[in-house]
Amino acid sequence: MTTSAVPTRHPLDPEPAPLTKARAVFALGLIGLLTGPLVGGVIPATLALLMARQTHRQAYAAGGYLTGGAWIERGRRLAWIGLVLAATSLVVAVIAGLLHLATVPGGQDFAPGTD
Repeated sequence: MTTSAVPTRHPLDPEPAPLTKARAVFALGLIGLLTGPLVGGVIPATLALLMARQTHRQAYAAGGYLTGGAWIERGRRLAWIGLVLAATSLVVAVIAGLLHLATVPGGQDFAPGTD
């Protein structure tokens, strides 16, 4: 009595199909990564994360008949890295601006004894 490790499929079960949005999540994540240091990557990275959540729900509801989970995970990782790069560049820009303001003399310099 040997049992097979591979589950048998019913003849009426559909063939696994690729998720159409999985590659879009990856592409948006990649764009978010590449434009993250320019702070413009926040928008595509956020769209990638939102679309990844929606696509992951669709794949879960399909019960294994939709493929592309690896593309979703890669896109999600790239999007998060793009967001971190955007936040880092924003913090660096703020620190550079504050340092520039600290070196600029402030106010008008009056001679001693002037009221």
